[in-house]
Amino acid sequence: MAYWLAYEVRFDFRIPDDYKLVFWESVGLLMGLRVVIDVLFGVSTGRWRFISVHDVMRFVGATLVGTAIFYLLSRMLPFQPVLPRSVLLAEFVLTTLLTAGRWIAYRTTYERLRHSRSGINGSAKRVLIVGAGEAGNLLAREMTRMPTGLRAIGFVDDDPTRRGIRIQGLPVFGATSQLREIAEEERAAELIIAVPSASPSELRRIVELCEQTSKPFKVLPGIAEVLAGNISINQLREVEIEDLLGREPIQLTLPELATDLAGSSVLITGAAGSIGSELARQVALHGPATLVLFDQAETDLFYLELELRERHHGLKIVPVIGDIVNSGAVERVFTTYMPDRIFHAAAYKHVPMMELNPREAILNNVVGTWRVADAAGRHGAEKFVLVSTDKAVRPVSIMGASKRLAELVMLEIQNEYLGTTFAAVRFGNVLGSNGSVIPIFKQQLTQGKPLTVTHPDATRYFMTIPESVQLILQASLLGEVRGNIAMLEMGEPVRIADLAKNLLELSGVRKSGSHIVYTGLRPGERLHEELAAPDEQSLPTQHAKVRILRSKNGTDQSVLGSLHGWELALEEGRLDDVLAQVTAACGGLEETPAHAGLEERDSG
Repeated sequence: MAYWLAYEVRFDFRIPDDYKLVFWESVGLLMGLRVVIDVLFGVSTGRWRFISVHDVMRFVGATLVGTAIFYLLSRMLPFQPVLPRSVLLAEFVLTTLLTAGRWIAYRTTYERLRHSRSGINGSAKRVLIVGAGEAGNLLAREMTRMPTGLRAIGFVDDDPTRRGIRIQGLPVFGATSQLREIAEEERAAELIIAVPSASPSELRRIVELCEQTSKPFKVLPGIAEVLAGNISINQLREVEIEDLLGREPIQLTLPELATDLAGSSVLITGAAGSIGSELARQVALHGPATLVLFDQAETDLFYLELELRERHHGLKIVPVIGDIVNSGAVERVFTTYMPDRIFHAAAYKHVPMMELNPREAILNNVVGTWRVADAAGRHGAEKFVLVSTDKAVRPVSIMGASKRLAELVMLEIQNEYLGTTFAAVRFGNVLGSNGSVIPIFKQQLTQGKPLTVTHPDATRYFMTIPESVQLILQASLLGEVRGNIAMLEMGEPVRIADLAKNLLELSGVRKSGSHIVYTGLRPGERLHEELAAPDEQSLPTQHAKVRILRSKNGTDQSVLGSLHGWELALEEGRLDDVLAQVTAACGGLEETPAHAGLEERDSG
């Protein structure tokens, strides 16, 4: 058809008889060339309903090659008169336009029929997309292609070069500062934030603008999914509190980890916990010969083992049920599996609970750490990394004191076993870990209860589980950490009350009268945590976000000599004697305002 139309156009729709004859003599050759070259270029293997720009460009290339070959053959064969070059050019253009147009028409018709058959096209929500970049473009295309119950009506974007243009046939209405007015004028039922590269501060600003519209809103995932082309409607999610922490996520590159762990035997204590389980997942990715998972929690350990076996078929995974305080259990693990690297994450961590159970805090966090560290040294392990906490800095609680003593055990035991590298890693609260504030807040919201905050001025350092695990693994690679404590640069502390308010706003329940209740600091808690004590010197490492902490006054080397006596005293029930010695070993517990009597008050 394109070849005939090319002649018609060339001769103003009055084709001379001799050129009609040339047409019939050459059309078979052209059609044969087109079929063969289209097959070689893979043009015939596409499904029309999935046609993309890439398919059209491949077809244009195939058509251009076919035209070039046909032109050469037409000059070699005895066609009389000679085929006009203008006919060949017109045929190329018309073939491209007619075929591509047919594809696009088919795809458009198919998608419209699919939407109409789904029965949701008429009731689809009108969606305004915040962000007209790559993510917004992919999202709008997904809405057009699939019957999702959502219908994109346009974009808002702060890039002035995008104002007034159309993307996927949809207009860019204006800037985000006009979001409220645009949402009202265009009758948007929902907003979607498609700015995966936004910083936490930018995202907070956009969220505040979305809240002003009184429309529900969701957010797309991170930039990695956009780059991979994996954007879909199913990935839309509510804005999480982690998105609004106020600092950029910390990413530590660990190219040496695979080399360091390859072929080694790795022991993770507390493997069923939040930190331990993520450590197990990350270590498993880097090719150890054996991964030993040590924990008391049978059920959680069972599910972790099941997950790892499904993902890593060739990895030897050994779940061990046991208590780090039990010297026999610890010794059996080291004798049987001879671990090269130990990540010691087992600990009791809940401050108020440990205030009520000081005996268990000391046995598990101090004596248990000593058991594992001593076994690591005696059996010639290469590395031992202790997971610590900011509550070990000038502790005011039994839990904090027990973790400070665990640090001192690690620092002192380095002098006994020079063949093993001992190190500790100190960081703040971990978002999303078992028992942490965000899961508690979300549970309270689900139950329709007010959010409980200890004090309006209480602040904490926060990091995500992946960040904390990256720091632990990074510390295991740094030569500077030998016999020292590593610390992550965590930015500014965050007010717990601000987290609660942000979560209420994101959940929309703020408008229904939900509130925050201040309950007062609990035993062992304080208003503000610290990452380093005044007598600790913070030194840089080769990684900008990781620091080394060293005591300016040296370390009191007396903890190890007291452990046997403490353990015996606890067995004999002399808890008060042990607490007095533990307090003295930490330099005395600071006073805490936990019992200051802050009355409960409703923030409204």
